[in-house]
Amino acid sequence: MQEFRFCPFCATGLEPRLLKAGEPHRQVCPACGFVQYLDPKVAVGTIIRMPDDRIVLVRRAIEPGYGRWVFPGGYVDRGEPLETAAVREAREECGLEVRLEGLVHVYSYAGRAPVIAVFAALATGGHLTPDEECLEVRPFAPGELPWTELAFESTREALQDYLDGRIHPLRAGAG
Repeated sequence: MQEFRFCPFCATGLEPRLLKAGEPHRQVCPACGFVQYLDPKVAVGTIIRMPDDRIVLVRRAIEPGYGRWVFPGGYVDRGEPLETAAVREAREECGLEVRLEGLVHVYSYAGRAPVIAVFAALATGGHLTPDEECLEVRPFAPGELPWTELAFESTREALQDYLDGRIHPLRAGAG
């Protein structure tokens, strides 16, 4: 699928070319040589544990996954450290301040653009408040998680890894 049709530098039409054996065709400008790489999008998610051990989920008010449950998360801004993005997304989507406790895992799937780094965190302040991307925010006891109403495969896998205790320590100074 061709995402871009014209060179962003000289406006010449891009052409598919095989630049290196074993790699996919790339969109290349025949006039100036610009190569359009379609790189993955980096996203973060934050599994937030409340002081009473309940886990915070938000019900999505946007597609994909409208009306389904996820942990707070979103795209990382260019130049933004993953840990900073995880804390920011938690604050934006559910109103909580958090302290990161570790990395659960990094998830990626064939044919899909996002690469999702999921962190474990402890709520340290703020108030549960959904933003405009969320229909509601709610803490769930681990035994009450809405497994059949989760939005994404990565949500399901990360929650299971988290509940199984698969949390990797962060490097010193991160989070």
